[in-house]
Amino acid sequence: MNSTIRTLTLSAFFLVIFSCVARAQSQGIRWLPDGRTYLSITRESIVRTDVVSGQESTFLSKEQLTPPGAPKPLTVAGFALSQDSSRVLIFTNTARVWRYNTRGDYYLLDRKSNQLRQIGKNQPGQSLLFAKLSPDGTKVGYVSRNNLFVEDAATGQTTQLTTDGTRKRINGTFDWAYEEEFGCRDGFRWSPDSKQIAYWQIDASAIRDYLMLNTTDSVYSRAIPVEYPKVGESPSPARIGLVPVSGGATRWLAIPGDPQQHYLVRMEWFPSSNELIIQQLNRKQNQSILFVAQASDGSLAPIHRETSDTWIETKESWNNGNPDGWEWLDGGKSFVWVSEKDGWRHLYQLSSDGKKEILLTPGSYDIATISHIDGKNRYLYFIASPKNPTQRYLFRTKMDGKGKLEQVSPTNQVGTHSYTISPTGQFAMHSFNSHRVPPSSHWIRLPDHQEVRSAARTTPNAPEPRNVEFFTLTTADGITLDGWMRKPANFDSTKKYPVVFYVYGEPASTTTGDVFSAGSNFLFEGDMAKAGYCYVSLDNRGTPTLKGTAWRKAIYRQIGRINVRDQAMGAKKLFEQRAYLDTSRVAVWGWSGGGSMTLNLLFQHPEIYKTGISIAAVGNQLFYDNIYQERYMGLPQENREDFLAGSPITYAKNLRGDLLYIHGTGDDNVHYSNAEVLINELVKHNKQFQVMPYPNRTHSISEGEGTTQHLRSLYTKFLLEHCPPGAR
Repeated sequence: MNSTIRTLTLSAFFLVIFSCVARAQSQGIRWLPDGRTYLSITRESIVRTDVVSGQESTFLSKEQLTPPGAPKPLTVAGFALSQDSSRVLIFTNTARVWRYNTRGDYYLLDRKSNQLRQIGKNQPGQSLLFAKLSPDGTKVGYVSRNNLFVEDAATGQTTQLTTDGTRKRINGTFDWAYEEEFGCRDGFRWSPDSKQIAYWQIDASAIRDYLMLNTTDSVYSRAIPVEYPKVGESPSPARIGLVPVSGGATRWLAIPGDPQQHYLVRMEWFPSSNELIIQQLNRKQNQSILFVAQASDGSLAPIHRETSDTWIETKESWNNGNPDGWEWLDGGKSFVWVSEKDGWRHLYQLSSDGKKEILLTPGSYDIATISHIDGKNRYLYFIASPKNPTQRYLFRTKMDGKGKLEQVSPTNQVGTHSYTISPTGQFAMHSFNSHRVPPSSHWIRLPDHQEVRSAARTTPNAPEPRNVEFFTLTTADGITLDGWMRKPANFDSTKKYPVVFYVYGEPASTTTGDVFSAGSNFLFEGDMAKAGYCYVSLDNRGTPTLKGTAWRKAIYRQIGRINVRDQAMGAKKLFEQRAYLDTSRVAVWGWSGGGSMTLNLLFQHPEIYKTGISIAAVGNQLFYDNIYQERYMGLPQENREDFLAGSPITYAKNLRGDLLYIHGTGDDNVHYSNAEVLINELVKHNKQFQVMPYPNRTHSISEGEGTTQHLRSLYTKFLLEHCPPGAR
């Protein structure tokens, strides 16, 4: 569920150079090592730009990007450079693997000879994944059809490193669950000396297939199997092996523990030694162990252990969904580690033998993401917001353990800041927006935040700020919630207005960020304020906001209960405080986890919520995947009652209001079976409702001609009919 959340809050991608991997995946800008210039993709070329002057020059021309005999240049989706920039690996002709376009074709350009040739040309088209130049620039490694290959950059000679790859024996990449819930996609790493590759192998052979049915592309239906471990099922065993790039047998690391009861979520080489660092989680994800492995003999030693009464967050949760790389310091003698063990998400410096630990960010606040490590000047840059969890600012602190906090973002720009910082830490692209200020971007100098020039990313013809109010309220349970409200146009406090709640409410996302999109509804045709609605969102306990570990983890074994109660009690308090809200016209809607929340609010609190639109919801928690559901709910073998107590189908008999339920039949994430068991339960109790299945659409319900427009029209028509707008 983590990587497919529909949210109105946009997060910036932070390009942080923590480990140098020449991987040509999709990207925005790529900094050059001087930290003053960067490369970016245009329609037919790659351009070098000077940050200060803005002067552009051609780095790769249209002619260089045109394969021999081809009528036009490659469409570049991503690229990577060898360390001396003499070779460029180009990613093109991409295709989606579950969520992202990580599969496609690769070309290698030799800038000295201007020779451009296809990598893996004997493999099926669009079948290569995660191609990477070796550190010495002489070879390219890639995955195709779940096997690993290495190709000589000069001669094109190919060596197949694994031969046992099948649909369910996966070398160098991951299965559905690892990708969805840990963000793990790229599953192999070059050694620093370019002589070995370390890689994951996932054995999904014991994982049962969930069969989706394609019933529209042929007169006969076709089953589409997805290896999908449901909650309560053992994970796919994973192991890590080392293979010489010249070919030969893989040497598997003897990592302690039953592979079917553990996860291997991170693995990287030390910067300049023949060692690996590996993070292992147990199945419940409440114990983490770091191992250091010697590539020479395969020996392992645990260097760090951490346990939790709930769950332990891994890197994708604080690095914008990307678990790759390691935050090395001092050439690998130590590294930055993120932990919530003292009640806040803090940064620590750990020695590489695990014997020394320094808290770098003491205080009662959370870090959101790491933005840059300035090893030379011993500064750590990160995003946080100690005073307001709905906002984001850049801070820095010296890596001396004294914890002096310096805000780098301008204090007069109140809202949400994001940064793409150069490898030297001297320059950055700064983006800012808030519910009052439309998005804009500028190039700045650090650490004084002096503007160098506009980044030409200011939103053109930006609309006027919406009449959005940010507020906090404290429920009858003593819980303080953050929220926003957009009031109707020509608002008159003496009249009554309908209210529509936008919800999510699970550990994967928040809805109350102070961003320009707050108060907008991408599914409503027209303007909700002009139509006469009050539009509201609240963040309950369990959402991943910056309010401390106790807040985020209060939801453990309580999904579908504590979060639902917070939302309902928040609505009640809002009605007490604001007499202009019409309690006879109350609607709620959400997608994915928000769809589940919508159902639970309608079913558990029918006295409050009269209309609901639920999209792609988990109707029965026992139907979702093991990694997500067991992380937050435990094992159903031990506490099955908690899963049932939080599932919408348990309360479907209580429906009194108007429900529109929407789901794609080709949803590989939240399976359509969730819809069908919910429908059965509603039918059983003679509950009338509307349902819209979208044939073969995935969790995003975006595929197929006319789909998005139809969904918007359906949503809008139902809302207007069942929760009429306007003042009364």
